Amino acid sequence: MKLASLKSGRDGQLVVVSDDLTRMAPAAEIAPTLQNALDDWAEKSAQLEALQAKLNSGEIEGEAFDQAKCHSPLPRAYHWADGSAYVNHVELVRKARNAEMPESFWTDPLMYQGGSDTFLAPREPVKMPQSEGFGIDFEAEIAVITDDVPMGVSAEAALKHIKLVMLVNDVSLRGLIPNELGKGFGFYQSKPSSAFSPVCVTPQQLGDNWKEGKLHLPLVSTLNGDKFGEPNAGIDMTFHFGQLIAHAAKTRPLGAGTIIGSGTVSNKLDGGPGKPVKEGGVGYSCIAEIRMIETIQEGKPSTSFMQFGDKIAIEMLDEKGQSIFGRIEQTVEQA
Repeated sequence: MKLASLKSGRDGQLVVVSDDLTRMAPAAEIAPTLQNALDDWAEKSAQLEALQAKLNSGEIEGEAFDQAKCHSPLPRAYHWADGSAYVNHVELVRKARNAEMPESFWTDPLMYQGGSDTFLAPREPVKMPQSEGFGIDFEAEIAVITDDVPMGVSAEAALKHIKLVMLVNDVSLRGLIPNELGKGFGFYQSKPSSAFSPVCVTPQQLGDNWKEGKLHLPLVSTLNGDKFGEPNAGIDMTFHFGQLIAHAAKTRPLGAGTIIGSGTVSNKLDGGPGKPVKEGGVGYSCIAEIRMIETIQEGKPSTSFMQFGDKIAIEMLDEKGQSIFGRIEQTVEQA
């Protein structure tokens, strides 16, 4: 099943979307918003699936689906926590700083709780008061939405609480991160509003590409029209989503509508850092990673962070080349 939220009020208007992303049908009679559906997922998901089946079969005509009219599937959420499941990414960042990486990073996930009250729409610009010094970066990631998760849930049991999957651009301000982390109290200003894909889908919709809590397809990032990265999200993922959810729920329950991110998707190459797409590699899912590799190999970075006017697009295609979640398209603009 595929769902989206049209721009309407604070929490959007829920619609079901055809598998090919061309048609939609309003779902207000079942659930006015996605959060409303998640609050009673056991009952309402079946009704939403039945509605989508009618749309796919042509039993109901529906309306044309326009991704530009979508907000993020959850325009705001009760809880948004982002992990760092691809430890290769963390290792590179620390190596470039000549910092040792604790062994615990391979067994205990990193995670931060981000702001969830002002998500961006997937076609909404990233507005910043300045670009110089901020180090504006994109981060292409996978995210899942859960129903109610009990405290102390096991990693295996946590997988059953994943109800929807989507993409995310977790915007990061690299120039602000060091000072914030130096205070020993975590991210805040350096993690502005994120944007999610126009469409979220059930794990069942992903078929064999969803297994063992991982999504086994390339995640494609395009920066200013050039392919920047296409790493496979199912490769080099040290912690699967069940483990990330269990980590988040270790000392508290998670409410329905909780979003858990994977962190920047990152692939190694022959046991070492990856290569740019133009050099035959799968590239990167953020600018920081290529800058780290440039620093390691050349002594300093040569790729700049995003400036006003730069455009980022993030998408995932199935084996037939069909977009699964729709496309995040954002331009960096001055606030």
